[in-house]
Amino acid sequence: MKSVPLNLTRRLDLASLQLFVAVCELGSIGKAAEREFIAPSALSKRLSDLEATLGTALLHRHSRGVHLTPAGQNLLHHARSVLFSLERMQSELSEYADGVRGQVRMHASISATVQFLPEDLGAFIRAHQGIKIDLEEHLSSEVLRAVQEGAADLGVCNTADGVGELQTRPYRQDQLVLVVPADHALADKGMVAFEDTLAFDHVGLHSNSSIYVAMRQAAAALGQSIRLRIQVTGLDAMGRMIYNGLGIGVMPLRAFTLMHSTGELSAVALRDPWATRQIELVARDFSTLPRTARLLVDHLTALAPHGAKA
Repeated sequence: MKSVPLNLTRRLDLASLQLFVAVCELGSIGKAAEREFIAPSALSKRLSDLEATLGTALLHRHSRGVHLTPAGQNLLHHARSVLFSLERMQSELSEYADGVRGQVRMHASISATVQFLPEDLGAFIRAHQGIKIDLEEHLSSEVLRAVQEGAADLGVCNTADGVGELQTRPYRQDQLVLVVPADHALADKGMVAFEDTLAFDHVGLHSNSSIYVAMRQAAAALGQSIRLRIQVTGLDAMGRMIYNGLGIGVMPLRAFTLMHSTGELSAVALRDPWATRQIELVARDFSTLPRTARLLVDHLTALAPHGAKA
């Protein structure tokens, strides 16, 4: 196989990369040509030129369409990354033209988004009106992956399962509680062990959520399983399901307090150590963050509980 020329950056055509991605996504040169408003013969020529530039076959062409070679799969990964970065660059630079002086890309867990970030980010924006925060809500595991892959400058999530090579800073602490209907057998208990809840049906969050993972691990350590009756994707939905008698559930205390208008529900403290959780800021390297992101980190870490581990 030919070696890739050293001056590849000068010879690669971004338009051809975009067309290559379109072909991969649709599995057909004809369909991609129709979507991208280009003649199929011209698109095919672009692909051939791209293969010649790279010195390797990228696609196997057949009567039903195309499929990727190993080299094509590798290029698709890099091409998507390059095009995503260019789209992000265009978006961010266009906002400078509109008067926005900076932007912070942040991904945060459901718990952090519901409990703390609305007020904390609101205070930051009022003090720094030239900075825009691009916030997306994800599961904690997805937040960590986004930071690791560079899709987010900053993450906010529970880090009990580890962060690999990422760096962390303290932010907030939350307390998980058992939420039950007001007339439930456990409603009058001042505090319960999670083990005491396993005799009842549960309303759970997404199976990959940090709360449900902690519950599943705790049940396994007891040699038991959770009687999961239904799973939901948000804390509001969990509250409504509990209120309507579909089970009991575990959620952060502050989230319960904020949504208490859902109905007659009670929060019972959990005595298990894992019910007290640390929510942290996560970055690949805090020292290399853009200045706008560092300002936000300083603002959020100042809100960490006194004595939180740095």
